[in-house]
Amino acid sequence: MKHLVCLMVLYLISEVGSFDLVIDEIPDEVENLIDVEIEGFPPVSKTRNGRYQRSTSDWGYVEDLVEDDDKIGLYSYKVQSTITSRLANTMIQAKMVNNAKRSQHIVFDVQVPKGAFIDNFTMSNALDMENFKTEVNVPPGTRIQFELHYQEMIRRKLSSYEHVISMKPGRLAKHMEVDVRIIEPQGLRYVHVPNSLGDHFNGITTISKGEKKAHVSFKPTMAQQRKCPTCSSTAVDGNFVVQYDVNRENTGGELEIFNGYFIHFFAPENLDPLPKNILFVIDVSGSMWGLKMKQTIEAMKAILSELRAADQFSLIDFNHNVRCWRDNLVSATPAQVEDAKKYIQTIHPNGGTNINEALLRATFILNEAQNLGMLDPNSVSMIVLVSDGDPTVGELKLTTIQKNVKQSIKDEFSLFCLGIGFDVDYDFLQRIATDNRGMAQRIFGNQETSAQMKKFYNQVSTPLLKKIQFNYPQESVSDVTQSSFHNYFGGSEIVVAGKVDTENLQHLESIVTATAANAELVMETLRDVEELDGFMKKDKYADPEFTKKLWAYLTVNQMLAERNTAPTAALKRNITKSILQMSLDHHIVTPFTAMLIENSEKDEIMLADQPKDPRRGCCSGTLGLTPNAPNNNKGIPAWANVTAVPVSFMPEQRSPPVSAVSINRVDNDPHFIIYLPKSQRNICFNINSEPGDILNLVSDRGTGVVVNGQLIGAKKAENKKLDTYFGKIGFYFKNKGLKVEINTEKITLKDGSYSIALTWSDTGHIIRKQLLISVKKESNVTITVGEEMSFMVLLHRVWKNHPVNVDFLGIYIPPENQLSPEAHGLIGQFASEPEVYIHHQRPGQIPEKPQATMEVKGNKLTVTRGLQKDYRTDRVYGTNVQCWFVHNSGKGFIDGHYKDYLVPHLYSFLKKP
Repeated sequence: MKHLVCLMVLYLISEVGSFDLVIDEIPDEVENLIDVEIEGFPPVSKTRNGRYQRSTSDWGYVEDLVEDDDKIGLYSYKVQSTITSRLANTMIQAKMVNNAKRSQHIVFDVQVPKGAFIDNFTMSNALDMENFKTEVNVPPGTRIQFELHYQEMIRRKLSSYEHVISMKPGRLAKHMEVDVRIIEPQGLRYVHVPNSLGDHFNGITTISKGEKKAHVSFKPTMAQQRKCPTCSSTAVDGNFVVQYDVNRENTGGELEIFNGYFIHFFAPENLDPLPKNILFVIDVSGSMWGLKMKQTIEAMKAILSELRAADQFSLIDFNHNVRCWRDNLVSATPAQVEDAKKYIQTIHPNGGTNINEALLRATFILNEAQNLGMLDPNSVSMIVLVSDGDPTVGELKLTTIQKNVKQSIKDEFSLFCLGIGFDVDYDFLQRIATDNRGMAQRIFGNQETSAQMKKFYNQVSTPLLKKIQFNYPQESVSDVTQSSFHNYFGGSEIVVAGKVDTENLQHLESIVTATAANAELVMETLRDVEELDGFMKKDKYADPEFTKKLWAYLTVNQMLAERNTAPTAALKRNITKSILQMSLDHHIVTPFTAMLIENSEKDEIMLADQPKDPRRGCCSGTLGLTPNAPNNNKGIPAWANVTAVPVSFMPEQRSPPVSAVSINRVDNDPHFIIYLPKSQRNICFNINSEPGDILNLVSDRGTGVVVNGQLIGAKKAENKKLDTYFGKIGFYFKNKGLKVEINTEKITLKDGSYSIALTWSDTGHIIRKQLLISVKKESNVTITVGEEMSFMVLLHRVWKNHPVNVDFLGIYIPPENQLSPEAHGLIGQFASEPEVYIHHQRPGQIPEKPQATMEVKGNKLTVTRGLQKDYRTDRVYGTNVQCWFVHNSGKGFIDGHYKDYLVPHLYSFLKKP
């Protein structure tokens, strides 16, 4: 896992002042630990209100810019990166100007390597890069400069270090430059720049390589940036990649000691691969349907072909059920591999997702094989999980699944996780993989899925050493980061760091060793300290604190991993305190420190990794530039703040036109209540479907709005019936490019690969592109889109040890929402209210529930009058709502059959009839 820290600086060059850097929630006793004076940045002064303010400066006259129709010009786009012993310091700078006659939002949208922390702005997850995006309202004639600084520890994969810089300026730049300098004391074996931006830029990159240093430069002119000679759009759209490796001695170990810290790089080569015992666990639930499944099958067939004769393997595929290709491990003979490929080819995705049972079945197979003595003592065992969704069947609580898997694996083998698409809970996959000596990777569900899966597998498919232990002399070193590792894979590298007593260096040269369960003792070599000291001080580009920074990143990373597996709350609190202190001491941003930036008018705020504080309209885990969050109920529609209105039965009583009942809602198991404003009646029906099914509630291609709900099942059936509820609800606002996912754990807003999240333990607001999400702690979420439409999602919590019930969601949609005539879906179709005529009321089988005949859409239906619940005012008992109930899953009242409303994905539009 890469650990990075970034600093973003924004200069607004005008007469209206500058941006404030505000550091909240920092105790007075540790304030003196914060150093905001950073080399290379404008000076910072503290204002009277305790905020840190950064000054602005001009950057010259702008002319000869190519402007798009929006009259925004990009003066320069520069990237400067320096790599010192695998520590990369990168700066991305963009200078822009608004030449329009009106204020405009200018967007700074870049990607940084996966795992980045940008001064408490933690990036969302997507493949190997993560989006950093912010937008600022810029007055006419005003110039603006964005700067993003981040530090990255580059990891070795597939025998190469790869430094990736995202280059997506979005428009032509008068000046464009990428400048990369590499300083490696071990010596450079090679430096290579693949043509990752395309043939358009052949011959533009220059490489100068010495014994221990290299310089890479990429400076396309404005003419070279154009897609075609007469085009005004840029061809620069992709990643600029620098690959290199260092010289290695046969021992495979290298110690670098500098400024009181040591870094131990361990990457032995020329070793024979160990046999492996591998179980592939593949999600075949309904959400994998289509391209994702096709690409997964293609990748698995290629991966199976790469198994060695000494390997053992098996396959498990799962949806709401779990199937095994073989109930035990088999040798990877050509016949068995071919049979496994044929089995995979027959997979057809459908149903829910039972991750817990699938992983426990895999661990059982490996544990049983080990107990029966079927595994080579020198072999390495592992599980590879491929999934695109959250659990919807069986055990649903993620912490329980994590605990179950941990107890079953018992540190005997590794778990690797591949999360496909944007809907998957990648944080969970990371936790469960890290907890079990593995790692996780998130990949897109697109045409590149197959290649991405194979690349990930290649990283973990060649184990060379197992159960490695590093031994350092206690009289020489202290505060060593993790010194034991489960496996070492070919083409990778293990990095250990610590503090060193330079007066006892003679101990290091003779005592530092590495041992492994399957290898002889490996003696390490010591790089001459004086030689390294002189080399580093002579180079003006080298980072003089690279050893200290690498040690700090590795230590914080280790602490975060230990916190995730802490057995007690007290231990977790102590680790959190240590992480916070490290963060303040070394300027490393973690999930436990927070910062925001606001402009001088206090009407725009950048928020990220904010401690849970209802005074601020944000959440953990993301960055966005937004207006100030609304206070109290400002901006929340009146119907969402409804007070209880009693409802009683009267003969053919019309539903009173008050907000307590005049609303469409889906709640409980799931019960639909459709309010018809013209006739002032409530019509009810139930839908009985399967766990994992996704029901379309609103599909409106005219406004570009989709609302879908995914069902989860109760823990067990009662009276031979398994109740289902909405466990996840998705909103897609196509015209804004926004997706909102609400489940029983958190609320997530997605804008492409950018995302922002609040948990149900928060009270706060998210605003993006005029869409407001308001969260009331452990109660409800309201989504408001201007004055056009709004939605409420209600959370129902149950006793966590209840033998049957599970947490679930209800959704409430006012009929006043301005949907188009194209609107459809189980609820959306009633935006155009049908004519309903109810007559011939008569006693029913139960006196309190009379029956009647309802004529609607050319159908005559027998309906029953009864009570349903509105839970907005009382989430435990609800408020009674009178309605006419349509039997048989709404047949005759809804168009077609309820199965016509099943969709493959959480954000899918309903197919046109």
